Amino acid sequence: MNLEEQINADIKAAMLAKDSAKLEGLRAIKSAILLMKTSAEGNTPDAELKALQKMVKQRRETAELYKTQQREDLAAVELAQASVIEAYLPKQMSEDEIKTAVSEVIKQVGASGPGDLGKVMGVITKQLAGKADGKTVSMMVKQLLSN
Repeated sequence: MNLEEQINADIKAAMLAKDSAKLEGLRAIKSAILLMKTSAEGNTPDAELKALQKMVKQRRETAELYKTQQREDLAAVELAQASVIEAYLPKQMSEDEIKTAVSEVIKQVGASGPGDLGKVMGVITKQLAGKADGKTVSMMVKQLLSN
């Protein structure tokens, strides 16, 4: 069962359960999939993964913005949608797992200092695509290269 079929089935289940919060998140995913089908990039599993990650990131950023404006009600809606979308992403790596992977790549490419940031990031982002947040990976690489 591909992602689109799974989303359609889950939309039906959410409608029957009258779960409006989950339904909103699922409809957002379906909308993104339909847009990908008509785009030049196409509807590949890789494109789906990137789109889902982008949607989660956007919702988290929007929730933070709402929180700074004391709009907790709107922030809660965005966070609920983000958690629904995250359920369709692969399990994210822990900080310890990221640190181990980054350390291995640093040894592999022979990086010695902050000047080698580009070399390390080029390799590690491909390795951890979809498994870890890019911002966390970047901070970890900078931290390990500065030591």
